[in-house]
Amino acid sequence: MSLVRANKYVASVDLIDVDELARAGVRCVLLDRDNTIVPRDTHVAPPEVEAWLKRLREAHIVTCMVSNNFHTNQVCASAEALNCMVVHHAMKPAPVAVHIATLVTGVPAEQCVLVGDQLFTDMVAGNLAHVRTILVRPQSTTDLWYTNLFRFAENLLLRGVTFEGE
Repeated sequence: MSLVRANKYVASVDLIDVDELARAGVRCVLLDRDNTIVPRDTHVAPPEVEAWLKRLREAHIVTCMVSNNFHTNQVCASAEALNCMVVHHAMKPAPVAVHIATLVTGVPAEQCVLVGDQLFTDMVAGNLAHVRTILVRPQSTTDLWYTNLFRFAENLLLRGVTFEGE
């Protein structure tokens, strides 16, 4: 499998089927923060994301935020508000933070899935760490300047890819 491919493509995080995850043996969902579960332009998770996270907890699926964001206070505040464990300063696409998240959660890689909105950081990190990956569309068009450059390349790679829910 290519490092920049996801195992699954879903339009938004709240459309990921929790029952399907459980049936597939997923015991932990590793989540990117910015534009995956928290829009960059509001810094607050939408109610539908909060409801989806609640369904994960009800299914006994652990969550851990794995974020590249260097604003530790913001990342930790989001993780606490969403009742997620957290690994910040992740430095994705390096897989180290994903490995740390499996240790923090106590769930082996083969029972984890990484959900993120970027091919070149989230999907590469997940693939290098040997966890399943789900790419979602970004929640907001607001992004860091350099992320916008990567988005251009991502759009080329994603031509012809169908996202569930679109």
